[in-house]
Amino acid sequence: MPHVLVLNASHEPLGVVSMRRALVLVLTQKAVCLEESGAVVRGATHTLPVPSVVRLTRFVRIPYRGPVPLTRRALFARDHGRCVYCGAVATSVDHVVPRSRGGTHTWDNVVAACRSCNHLKADRPITELGWRIRPAPAPPHGLAWRIIGTGHRDPRWLPYLRPYGGDQYVASRRAATAALREGAELDGIGA
Repeated sequence: MPHVLVLNASHEPLGVVSMRRALVLVLTQKAVCLEESGAVVRGATHTLPVPSVVRLTRFVRIPYRGPVPLTRRALFARDHGRCVYCGAVATSVDHVVPRSRGGTHTWDNVVAACRSCNHLKADRPITELGWRIRPAPAPPHGLAWRIIGTGHRDPRWLPYLRPYGGDQYVASRRAATAALREGAELDGIGA
């Protein structure tokens, strides 16, 4: 079932809801469809386009939101599903400074890693191995990361997320892609 981005009346991203919930919001006139997904829902008397982005008709006051929660999904979104050590597909979570050596479970110390790098690293800090991390892990910021961290993404949402930290995601995604291409070219030279 597709998911729908919900924006406040001020176009601030609030969250992601199911298609069914979004349709109920639109039918009860609590929200307006800003972007359609291309799919339709057919009923006995109506045919409704399925929304991809909806905006609430009334402003909803949101209490203070703390930092972006550290979840596996959000971590893999930040690191683009790639191992920070070698660039392979990430399958696990690794602590840069191992917890057994006093490392914390925070955004600054947790990265996505492939199984082999995580196994090789074990409970040693990367300085002992001579490994480097580019760029250094940091907590994501911006309201867009609350949406990106859910794992539900739609390219049609990007224009609505850009002013709220979506640019950071796009820029880091491009940098990660460029780094992978550069690494592949260097591997081809050495062969």
